[in-house]
Formats: sequence, C-alpha cells, structure tokens
Amino acid sequence: MATPSEHKEKKKKEWQQRKEFKDWRQPENFGTGHSDRLEPLRPLDLSKVESVNDMVKGMTHTAFGARTVGEAADVLEEMVKDEQCFKVLTLAGAMTVAKMGLVICDMMDNGMVDAIISTGALMAHGFIESAGKAHFKYRPDMKDEELYEKGYDRVYDTLELERNLDEAEEVLDEIFWAWDTKEEMCSYKLNWKLGEYLHKNFAGRGVLKSAYEKKVPVYIPAFTDSEFGLDFGIHRRKRIMRDKPLVTFNPFLDLEHYTDNIARSERSGIFTIGGGVPRNWGQQVGPYLDIINTRIGAGGAFKRFRYGIRICPEPVHWGGLSGSTYSEAVSWGKFVPRSQGGKQVEVPLDATVAWPLIVKAVLERMGK
Repeated sequence: MATPSEHKEKKKKEWQQRKEFKDWRQPENFGTGHSDRLEPLRPLDLSKVESVNDMVKGMTHTAFGARTVGEAADVLEEMVKDEQCFKVLTLAGAMTVAKMGLVICDMMDNGMVDAIISTGALMAHGFIESAGKAHFKYRPDMKDEELYEKGYDRVYDTLELERNLDEAEEVLDEIFWAWDTKEEMCSYKLNWKLGEYLHKNFAGRGVLKSAYEKKVPVYIPAFTDSEFGLDFGIHRRKRIMRDKPLVTFNPFLDLEHYTDNIARSERSGIFTIGGGVPRNWGQQVGPYLDIINTRIGAGGAFKRFRYGIRICPEPVHWGGLSGSTYSEAVSWGKFVPRSQGGKQVEVPLDATVAWPLIVKAVLERMGK
C-alpha cells in the first residue's frame, strides 16, 4: 500500500501529464482545414448532373471509391492531352467477355492509347465478338456439368461457346499456314494479322480491328496461356505430323519492340485494368532499360512512367502482381514519385463500373 507521500507524488505526476496535454492541445491552436490548405469536400448534387462528366467531376469532391473515379479521370485527361506522352493500356480479366470491348475501341479511336498489353484470353474473346459471335448470360439453375456437355464455357456470370473457339481456331490456322517460316512470329505481329482479317471481312467494330486501323501494337506477354497460344500449339503439331517446317514464335520480339517505343518517348503513362502479367510486363520496361545500361554499359535509358491509373479491387496484402501499388513500383524505378511530379491514382473498384465512367467523362471533356 502506498504511503501518503507516494500517493501525493503519483497525483502530482498525473496532474503534470494532464497539464502537458492541455498545453499541447489548446482550442485556439485547432486548425480550420483551410489554415492547412486542405481541400473541402462537397456533396454530390444530382440535381446539377446533366452528363457523365458532371457526375464524375462531382465525385472528385466526395470520398472513398467515388473520389478515386473522379481523380482518375483528371489524370487520364492530363495524360491524353500530353502530346509527348506514350500511352499504354494494360488489360487483365475477362473484359471482352464482359462487353467492355468497345470501351477499348473508344480509347484507341480517340487517341487515348498508343500500345496495348493484354492477356491472350481477353483478345481471343474480343476477336470472337468482333467476328460476329455472341456471348450469353449464365443462368444459375444450370449445373457446370451440364454446361460442359453443351459446350458452354463459364466465365463467372457469362458464357463463351466452345463452338466460337473452334471457329476462331479455323481462322488462326489459315493465318498460321500462310505465315512465312523465315519470319519469326510474335504476339504483336499475329494480332496485326488478326486485325487485318477483321478489317477486311467484318463491318462492325472490334478491339483488334481498331488496333490495326489505328496502328496500335497489341502485345500478349503470356501468349501460351491463351486460346491463341493453344491454337498455335495445335498448328505446330499439324506441321510436325506433315513434316512441314515450323513457324518460330519469339516473345523477345515483343519485348524489344515495346521497349523501343518507350525508350523513344519523351514521357509515358499507363492505364491498367486489373493486374497480373500485363501490368507487370508493361511496367518492367523501366527497370529493363535501366539495367541495360548498368549491366551492358550502353543502349539503355532511365525511363519511368509519369502517369498511372489502375482500376483493380485486389488488396495489396496478398502480395501478388494485381495488388502491387504505385508506391511499391516507385521502389523498382518504374514510376516517377508523386514528390517529383508523378501523377498516379488507384481505383479499388470493379472495372466494369468505374472504367466506362472515367473514359466517357474524359471523352466529353475532349468534345467527343
């Protein structure tokens, strides 16, 4: 039990602590927000919204996911208006099955994209759509065993038809047989041929068709992880069975073609849907150019993305490619830090919701 003097000393210390806290946090020292140059929020007033751009601009002054949508539109607008900027679009997830293909076309057709890096599946489904084939809504009462038997390949709530994939393979097979075996194939060259085929044979819009018409290279870094890759594998087996010379697929042609485009640019920006290999392959060009100089001594450069927009709900704590933040990428030399003028926004939302809003808002600002 404490003695009276010890009790008195304890009370004295407690009083001193309260006094120090009171001295530190006096009401007259409270900030007003404006005193620290903080930007005030504004209510989203739907009565004043007459366009998508009005909505997205209003969201800029709100909070949470809505604010990131508005800020992403601002960065995209600045990136698109920067005439010295080489603009890269990376695509993962089933965005063409999800009917976002024309959003990609709109970006290319209106000068928002200079190069695309994508999963092969996304481009394969987009090619099927561009060739006039349909995708269908999944009906939850159908069992996956039944879908398999009927040739319906499920992508979450949407169905791709095995019949569509078979018909697409016939087109690719024709292109493969016509390929000069003396010329190495890579993904951007193949996608150029597919875009040319769509341009000549189909009236509607399509991702690879727009890429062909606007001269936008489309790279598929994980080529064998796709229907296109499997179709190439089937064709290769046919050549072996018929004792025909093989077509060589060289992925390093993609790497160097893309690297040359970035190296020649004054500035660069990247718009990422999802993550995965397309995001990482697109961003690694900075470290690649850097280590070319440090390990070889010449031929490289110090290039970092100035602009960055990423729409992806993947959390960072899983540690995967899709969740990698821009701040993490700064440590690899991939992005200009915000402290040095870098402009990056991360939108943690479903891309099928956020992406069309952002692009449409910027198109309206451009008068499109």
